This record gives sequence, structure tokens and C-alpha cells, in this order.
Amino acid sequence: MIKRSCSNTIRDLFKKWPVVTLTGPRQSGKTTLCRSTFPDMPYVSLEDPDQRAYATEDPRGFITEYKDGAILDEFQRAPELPSYLQRLIDERAEPGQFILTGSQQFSVMANVSQSLAGRTSVLKLLPFDFSEVSNFLDLAAVDRLILTGFYPRIHDKGLNPTQAHAAYFETYIERDLRQLAAIRDLSLFQRFVRCCAARIGGLLNLNDLSSDVGVSHSTIREWISLLEASYILFLHRPWSTNTTKRLVKSHKVFFYDVGLASYLLGMEDESHVRSHPLRGNLFENVIVVEALKRRYNAGLPNNLFFYRDSNHVEIDLLIERGAAVELVEVKSASTPSSTFTKALNSFKSAFPDLDVKGAVVYNGETQRRTDWPFVNYKMFDSFFEA
Repeated sequence: MIKRSCSNTIRDLFKKWPVVTLTGPRQSGKTTLCRSTFPDMPYVSLEDPDQRAYATEDPRGFITEYKDGAILDEFQRAPELPSYLQRLIDERAEPGQFILTGSQQFSVMANVSQSLAGRTSVLKLLPFDFSEVSNFLDLAAVDRLILTGFYPRIHDKGLNPTQAHAAYFETYIERDLRQLAAIRDLSLFQRFVRCCAARIGGLLNLNDLSSDVGVSHSTIREWISLLEASYILFLHRPWSTNTTKRLVKSHKVFFYDVGLASYLLGMEDESHVRSHPLRGNLFENVIVVEALKRRYNAGLPNNLFFYRDSNHVEIDLLIERGAAVELVEVKSASTPSSTFTKALNSFKSAFPDLDVKGAVVYNGETQRRTDWPFVNYKMFDSFFEA
């Protein structure tokens, strides 16, 4: 069993808070993490129909049975439960009482903020990061990495990635989606998700999606929210300041797992990745989400943005560090080029008063060129702070 990068974080939070809420995509390893980190705690899955019925029909009796604490898996399936937990938590007034997990982030956060505000710390667990997946796969095999993605079960069980992602997507459509919303035409929704994958790394244009999918602008907005809620789609935020209006306001489209995006694009072999016109965008997806995982694994909020102005000067990743910013330009190429630093130099000139540092992350040898280091993507973990 691989120790997860956030193991120390969740253990530390549990010593300080009455409740720790762990959220993230299905099959990201939430249950395994909780049960291995807290092996002596009772475990209850509210996906189990009997346990769910007990928790929803007799919440007081359910809570009494676990008054000394428990791991409550997929607790959003019993939405009234946090209200009953609140009283018990306040009566005991001590840290380390309950672990709650959930895979639908909006409903999870709604329940938490309504009943457990000030009583819980929230931690997000995404699929494997670089340090974790390197136990199964050589990080130098970038096309294999993009094809396979980072879901733990694929690596732990040695599954065929195409078959595994197909099953994951079908399960999502049949189970999670039906819990979140009533979609009349599932085939149309599947087409929509594939259209999102075809726009990976690009600016989100609702009108464009609406035209291609054949549904209204408002429906597209609703479906985007569903993909966000179920940890399929990640919207990368544009960076802006109060001093300029030349910056774009649209988000960029990424997937929480690049392997699922590759499957949705029809890739079944490394050669498909190698020759695909979106290979660079998929590689960018890997790096941006890796930075996000580092933040979440440390129990920190998302501080990631991208930069793009009206002259199409674009920087893939901008990390806010208080009054300073860190810039990351992502390139899938193996050969360094001075053109890779053009946007970095442009940004530094446009914002001379900012404390700016950064690097080019690419698929070549780590070295220093001009003012900006070129960093091999495998070194991303050690080069950049969370």
C-alpha cells in the first residue's frame, strides 16, 4: 500500500479539529486513506442501502451508536446527518471525533458549511501525484503517463487504462450523474463531455459549446457545474488585477485526471498520444493539476491562475505567493528554446513593481538559461513549493 502524500496532513488536522471532511473524485483513494490512517476507528459506508436507511430514518439512533467517533463514507447520501452530528460534537468539545468523506464537492460543502461551520477542516484528495504514481510508472514515459492518468486503482491493479476509464465514465453517468441531476438525454450529455475534452487547455466558451452540442447556453452552464461538482472538470482561473482591464476573464478547461480526458479523446495507445494535436494541452493539464495536488495535499487552498492579455500573451500557470507571483510556462517539447521565455519576459515588463520569479517546465534537461531556469517536469515536485 502506497502512503499518500497527504497522510501526515490528515493526521495532523484530526489532532486539531473535531471533524475532518475529506472530499475528492470517486476512486481517488479516500476510503483507503482514511482506513489505513485511522485503522482503529469504526467505518460506515453510506453507500450501503441498509446503513443509509438507518442514518436517514433514525439519525439520532445512528449517531448514538457511533458516539465515540467513526469514519462516515459518502456522508452526503444522508444530508441531514451533519445537523445531528453538530450537537454531539459540541457536547464532547474535543478534536478527533469524526472523519467524513464525500465525492460530490458542492453537496458536501453545502452540508458542511450549513451544520459544521467552525467544527471541521476540509481536505481534498485527488488521484495520485508524481511521487505516488512513480511507484508504478516511470515518469519519463510522458505519453504513457498521459494515457494512463493517475487514478490509484488503475496502477495498483495493473488495469488496461482504456477499459478502466470506460468503466469509470459509464459508472459516473449511471450513478453519480443521476444523483446530481435528471439528464433526459444521456447520449447528448456524453457528447458534451467529449466536446469539453476536445477543448482541454483552451478558454471556456459557452456559446461555442452550446452550438456544437446542440443545447441551450443555460444548459451548458448547468452541465459545467455538474462536471465540477463530481470532480471531472477543473476550471483554471484567469489572473486579474485592479490596475488593468486588458486581461481575459474566461476560465481554461482542464480535467482533474488527464487519463480520463485522453480516453474521451479516443486515445487507446501511447502512439495516439504522441501524434495527437492536443498532446501539448494534455501535458499542460498534467502540470497544472500536479500543482493543484501539491496545494491540496498540504491542506492549502487553490492559489493557481493563468495569465492572458488582449495581445494573446499567455502564461500557463501563475502561483500567488502573498505579494509575489511565481510564473510557470509549460512546454511538452524536449529541446529548449529562447521563444519559451517570451511570455515570461513580457509579463515581467508589464508588471515591474511585482516580485516575479518562475521557470519553464518542459520535457528536457534541467538547466538555467537567461533569467529563467528550464526545469524537467519530473523535478516539478522538488523545485516548486506547495
